[in-house]
Amino acid sequence: MDILSKLNEKIDGLLQKYEELTKENENLKLELDNTKEKLSETENELAECKENIALKELELEEVLGKIEAILGK
Repeated sequence: MDILSKLNEKIDGLLQKYEELTKENENLKLELDNTKEKLSETENELAECKENIALKELELEEVLGKIEAILGK
């Protein structure tokens, strides 16, 4: 095998590796975007849960206030 053939073979190998890494990079970007989207959804759900807890705590305080008022009479 002459030098030109070896160089062509190496270049072909490098191009193939580049294409593989480019595809892998695109897949990782998609995975990252999906993960960011899921994180955003989870953060929104968490915010809703915190809001619901705050509302339930207010309701609980109102009920306790009524019970204390009844017991105080």
